[in-house]
Amino acid sequence: MAITYYQEKLAHLSSDLWSWWSDRSNQQDKITTALITFFTVTLLVIWYTWIIKKGKLSLPPGPRGLPLFGNLLSLDPELHTYFAKLAQTYGPIYKLQLGGKLGIVISSPSVAKEVLKDHDITFANRDVPAAGRTVAYQGRDIVWNPYGPEWRMLRKICVREMLGNASLDAVYTLRNREVRRMVRNVYSKIGSPINVGEEMFLTVMNVITSMMWGGTIKGDEGTASLGAEFRQVVGEITDLLGKPNLSDFFPALRRFDLQGIQSKIGGLFARFDQIFETIIEQRLKMEEGERKETKDFLQLMLQLVKDEADAKTPFTMVHVKALLMDMVVGGTDTTSNSVEWAIAELMNKPETMKIAQAELESVVGRDNVVEESHLPKLPYLQMVMKEVLRVHPALPLLVPHCPISSCDIGGYRVPKGSRVFINAWAIHRDPTLWVNPSEFDPERFSGGKWDFSGNDFNYFPFGSGRRICAGIPMAERMFMFELATLLHSFNWKLEDGVKKIDLTEKFGIVLKKATPLVAVPTPRSSCAALYA
Repeated sequence: MAITYYQEKLAHLSSDLWSWWSDRSNQQDKITTALITFFTVTLLVIWYTWIIKKGKLSLPPGPRGLPLFGNLLSLDPELHTYFAKLAQTYGPIYKLQLGGKLGIVISSPSVAKEVLKDHDITFANRDVPAAGRTVAYQGRDIVWNPYGPEWRMLRKICVREMLGNASLDAVYTLRNREVRRMVRNVYSKIGSPINVGEEMFLTVMNVITSMMWGGTIKGDEGTASLGAEFRQVVGEITDLLGKPNLSDFFPALRRFDLQGIQSKIGGLFARFDQIFETIIEQRLKMEEGERKETKDFLQLMLQLVKDEADAKTPFTMVHVKALLMDMVVGGTDTTSNSVEWAIAELMNKPETMKIAQAELESVVGRDNVVEESHLPKLPYLQMVMKEVLRVHPALPLLVPHCPISSCDIGGYRVPKGSRVFINAWAIHRDPTLWVNPSEFDPERFSGGKWDFSGNDFNYFPFGSGRRICAGIPMAERMFMFELATLLHSFNWKLEDGVKKIDLTEKFGIVLKKATPLVAVPTPRSSCAALYA
């Protein structure tokens, strides 16, 4: 009522001002009246503005920054630990001015729940970096695509046609073939030190490309050369995606690409796109009679392109290539690094490794081959997997969210268009939530505690809400299958002279070991068939 009254008063005063000004009375009176009216109107405008803003929440606290650059120049390269330290000073939600972009960092389960569950739709979009837009077909993939009909269509295809349990079961033979190839390769290097992360990357890459298209492409002998190229390109892409880019913090500078990141990643994208074009062309030329009974994901997607051509939101060839990019780039580094972390942590705690190996021996049999059917019967190994993803979440800050409208979160105002970081790494190591949080202890997950559903905001390594990772079933299977096979088939020891493994982390869009794990494998079984 008060606001309405003063709005009317303001209108009357403005009308009176015009009337007095147009009156032919004394000029001095007109000037005096005009000044009084001017100051009255000004005070009313200020008061009215204050009334409108009263009750609106302020921005979160945060460190003071420099003009123009804000807090950019003070960022530590190890963002996950740097953000965690700032949270000790500024609380579970704080702001950072990153050039022209406002960053909001969240480091507590309760505030994360507000973003990922209570206001899920508002925060369902991504803040797409320039490099990500370039490499993901202008954001047409499932990771960067804005929430809407196109994203829902892609999500449905991924979950229903590609990454559901039935689809993964259908390509088990392709997955198993590559894991057995890994065993033979490691066995050929018995007694010699091997780079575990490198070995895992090549294996995961071969598993993924086999499921994508390798099972039915003619000329399968070319897989090795494709693998070498993919490894190089994927490594360069993930490095560039993790680098701070002025184009993201000062959008007006994006067209100049001052650091050359978009140009570099554009070149890598072109190489990948050419590979995809070649593989798709090969597949389209195949005769129906040449196709095998086991359908790979490319075959399924190409059929969907035909079936969905007249749909309101059609599935196109661009979507096919964008999803292939997601699988190859997003699935390789994350899974291979997680398996490397698991081996490293278990080697640092030999007694824990012995428990996992004893379970495998009991369920699988010492001289038998690990099959995926064994995995649900390995509760201790599942606990190991959960603990690895707690201590070393694959994406420590998840994928940044971006609100489509301003929103009240954690008692503060989060403006539209902010880049919102969820520090899952910090939450997973919060001493108020976890006992001895820095210690690797799979037993904390005994009794089936916690899962990957994203419903418990103390533990959500794959995210939560609408944008939770669509590849959780595949990630679980690949991680468990490869780790179980490595532990069951081989014992692992450090090189001579090395006493303990360095577990220092290196931040990036994917969390890596700062020092690659180099270990010496020895066979656990005398049965030659286990390594054939």
